[in-house]
Amino acid sequence: MVNQIVLVGRIARAPETKITENGKKYATLTLAVPRNYKNVNGEYDTDFLDCTLWSSVAESTSEYCSTGDMIGVKGRVQTRIVELPDGAKRRKTEIIAEKVTFLTSNPNRKNQEVEDDSEDKK
Repeated sequence: MVNQIVLVGRIARAPETKITENGKKYATLTLAVPRNYKNVNGEYDTDFLDCTLWSSVAESTSEYCSTGDMIGVKGRVQTRIVELPDGAKRRKTEIIAEKVTFLTSNPNRKNQEVEDDSEDKK
């Protein structure tokens, strides 16, 4: 069985860096990915996908990318149960990015591609 996904889109919500209770860095962002066909109104719909990035991928993407930048993401789909503040539980599906390629030209960028090299991938 294979759980692998490749997406190309624009960052709709800028990377937000956080730290887990164990001290591991991660970032979350929303990627806007247009569909390759038109709907009944003759317009292209867009999917907004939540992505989670870990360690060096999170650091580099947060440092060099912002809203509107185009990136490529290679990773996997993951579903988990989250508890809301009111105690209700909800299923959340997200993309766990293992590799991010920066596709928007930016002269301040050092690396054009970042891959998760940590041994402990969630």
